[in-house]
Amino acid sequence: MKTIGLLSGKGGVGKTTSAINFAAGLNKFGKNVIVVDANLTTPNVGLHLGVPVVPISMHHVLKGKHTIGEAIYSHSSGLCFIPGSLSIDDLEDLKLSRMKDIRSLNADYVILDGAAGLGGETIKVIENSDEILIVTNPELPAITDALKTVKLVEEMGKEIKGVIVTRMKDDDLDVSIRNIEAMLERPIIAVVPEDDTVREALSKKDAVIHTHPKSPAARSYLKLAANMSGTIVQETRKIKWINIIVQYFRL
Repeated sequence: MKTIGLLSGKGGVGKTTSAINFAAGLNKFGKNVIVVDANLTTPNVGLHLGVPVVPISMHHVLKGKHTIGEAIYSHSSGLCFIPGSLSIDDLEDLKLSRMKDIRSLNADYVILDGAAGLGGETIKVIENSDEILIVTNPELPAITDALKTVKLVEEMGKEIKGVIVTRMKDDDLDVSIRNIEAMLERPIIAVVPEDDTVREALSKKDAVIHTHPKSPAARSYLKLAANMSGTIVQETRKIKWINIIVQYFRL
């Protein structure tokens, strides 16, 4: 099992959207995936997937009331997830040390949707992740906060696999991909363009990969999932060997 944490530094950059669609993409390629809402103060995974209120949430797991396996839900698409609680009362008596329970989950990938900022929730996501993905917008405040997160991850000795840039308009007002990469000193592994289908998918309580599979945003997330899971490499190898065989029989 591999745990991958998605962090942003700044809120509102599309971190939850990215976590859900990245997970949906991995699922589409045959991987067993669970998305965990590790944003305890402002959880949104359940809202995105149409179950804002659940009987057992990640908060109940961290309170010690239930096991983490009891908090797993399945979306109509087949994607599994562990939502957080929207109740302010459930913020009391949380034991963040129990976040390590995610290691007991039976999955190929566990995707952690982390909290914005650099507080205790973020630190626990970093501690319990094998790899980190940084999510940012092509705007200076978001990039600046992402840089702070990069430095925190570095200090904690964890690997940053790359950066996801969301809502890219590719105009003169956006910070360029080259400059973002230079500022964060990390490779940009996915660029998700500004796309209205993402909002449409949210209104349908589903991943854009499912609702609009041919949209630019869906294709970007699918490419990310393929690259992270090695699917494209495997497919490329197959195509290469097919070409070699064809050329052989033509001789």
